[in-house]
Amino acid sequence: MRYESAALEEWMRLYYFSAEIDIGSSGVEDYSLADLRRLLGVEPEELDAITLRDSTSLGGAEVRAAVADRWGTGDPERVMVTHGASEAIYLVLSTLLDPGDEIVALEPSYHSLTSVAQTLGCAVRGWPLRAEDGYVPDLGLLRQLINDRTKAVVVNFPHNPTGATLTPAQRDELVAVTADAGVHLVWDQAFRELTHDGEPLRDPGHDHPRAISIGTLSKGYGLPGLRVGWCLADPDLLGRTLHLRDRMTLHLSPLVEFLAARVARGADRLLAGRLAQARRNLEVLRQWMRDNADVADMVEPRGGVCAFPRLRGHDDTTELCHRLAREHQVLLVPGACFGDPARVRLGFGGPAEPFARGLDLLGKVLHV
Repeated sequence: MRYESAALEEWMRLYYFSAEIDIGSSGVEDYSLADLRRLLGVEPEELDAITLRDSTSLGGAEVRAAVADRWGTGDPERVMVTHGASEAIYLVLSTLLDPGDEIVALEPSYHSLTSVAQTLGCAVRGWPLRAEDGYVPDLGLLRQLINDRTKAVVVNFPHNPTGATLTPAQRDELVAVTADAGVHLVWDQAFRELTHDGEPLRDPGHDHPRAISIGTLSKGYGLPGLRVGWCLADPDLLGRTLHLRDRMTLHLSPLVEFLAARVARGADRLLAGRLAQARRNLEVLRQWMRDNADVADMVEPRGGVCAFPRLRGHDDTTELCHRLAREHQVLLVPGACFGDPARVRLGFGGPAEPFARGLDLLGKVLHV
């Protein structure tokens, strides 16, 4: 199998570590280990007691139970912990799909949610989210896209990069459509608890026998460097992923599992401050959009910590984003990384002061 380069990851390699101001990423402000210890009450003696031996293939009992209780159905047998959501996506789609299968996937989309299927020789039928519709998912169109060859519907809500999400009624309809069609529902829930106008949506594993949920500590919990994700699915499917995992990563570190379990049990303590910060930044972004309506417009993000605004007068924002990074040390992601070059992914999950400075610099560049 040959994978083409992932445009988003290539862009982040160019500028993520060198930029002084980040208004392009899709997560909240990072926590330090000292922050974790303080917020979760982790004592040095507990860390010292960890033996750095192998863990089990699906994850240790403690971390699986903690993830199941916080984000799943309460059944740890339906949990596998992984090296971030990326490993979960790769393991699940590689195990689930065969050459010639079809999937239906949102457009635009995070690259792994479609590229793994394409590399396996599967067809991808796009389920577009359209700005002119306010990025509201068209469930009637989804019904038309599913056919006899469809193996799975692949979604991520709240959505990266648009910030779109579902109402509870739309969530129930999506679950019913896929369950009635007898297809898998693969739901990347990286931004599940980052909501701005409602409660987090109920995990589809509660009412869809073929639901597969994927989550991570990278986005809403400020722990991308911990590299912890998970997959919630039927135990038989999880077991079948191990044929591939045995040839890749084998398992997580017990040190990482210990911290992940404590995070899952105390997730609200990490989430509350970061979500409040993101909502304050979102209000700053709304005002910036009003003040700069001559050069930019956006559909209001309802979840996550990124928006997908259009920059007027730029059919392709790539050169503008290069200029921001090279001349002003500001990270902004061009929409070409998501197949819509006239837009940018604008992240509002970081610290308030640099976020406001980044917006100010963007406005000045747009008005030159």
